[in-house]
Amino acid sequence: MDEKLQKATFAGGCFWGIEKVFGEVKGVVSTMVGYTGGTTKNPSYEDVSTGLTGHAEAIEVTYDSSKVSYSDLLEIFWIHHDPTTTNRQGPDIGTQYRSVIFYHTPEQEKTAKETKELLGKSGIFKKSIVTEIVPASEFYEAEEYHQKYLKKNPHGYCSIQLQSPKIRQVLRTIKQV
Repeated sequence: MDEKLQKATFAGGCFWGIEKVFGEVKGVVSTMVGYTGGTTKNPSYEDVSTGLTGHAEAIEVTYDSSKVSYSDLLEIFWIHHDPTTTNRQGPDIGTQYRSVIFYHTPEQEKTAKETKELLGKSGIFKKSIVTEIVPASEFYEAEEYHQKYLKKNPHGYCSIQLQSPKIRQVLRTIKQV
């Protein structure tokens, strides 16, 4: 992989909505929705929907680090979902809808933890942030009909929980990675 190309993996509820958001970011080369964080090998959507696989609906983002930073991607992640709800985003309930940052490098881990701590101390959220920060593991690509779903189905539904624009101000205090 090109030195400038990096991977970032996030779970923030329904993967259709978060994929659409990240797919529109300048510097993002590609997005892929799938399943990660669990124990079942090669799970299907139906498997993950049971909540028994341990996997979360997630997005793998390949980005050009000379055009967009990991810190910028984290900012987008924090703004576009509710990190204070355990196993839930809007009407979607279950472990597969939990909030997780899957880091690929020690630098990503450090930056993710810094952003979570900063946001936790900021008072922006009325409840505690429950987002997990864990090492990236095997990522299983979701079925083709899930890829770019909202682009193919513009009237499709996916709950995006927009958060306070103050998040951007708080996170701008962190050195860009």
